[in-house]
Amino acid sequence: MGDFQRLQQRMLLATIAVAALSVPFAAYAFGWPVALSLLIGAFAGLLYLWLLSRSVARLGEASRSLSKVQLLVPVVLVLACARLPQLQLFPALVGFLLYKPALLVQAALDH
Repeated sequence: MGDFQRLQQRMLLATIAVAALSVPFAAYAFGWPVALSLLIGAFAGLLYLWLLSRSVARLGEASRSLSKVQLLVPVVLVLACARLPQLQLFPALVGFLLYKPALLVQAALDH
């Protein structure tokens, strides 16, 4: 299980690194409201990735199926964007998906 935990840590750190590069760029190129939405979306993506990896880690121990709790994260993100006028939906969703490039980088580094 040590290899999985190391992979999990690398994915989370890579996601944080991608977000740390993207948010200042968005602030410079598009302004602070877009950067704030991107940052909140990135936090939601990080939470989603963490919940998913926690669910995968439990797969062999106590359960035989994945938990569906992580699916609430994008729903809550969209609802928050609908309720809070400061948040913009498209940058928040892009921020949420920032974990994808981190996964691709980790897959490329592993091979």
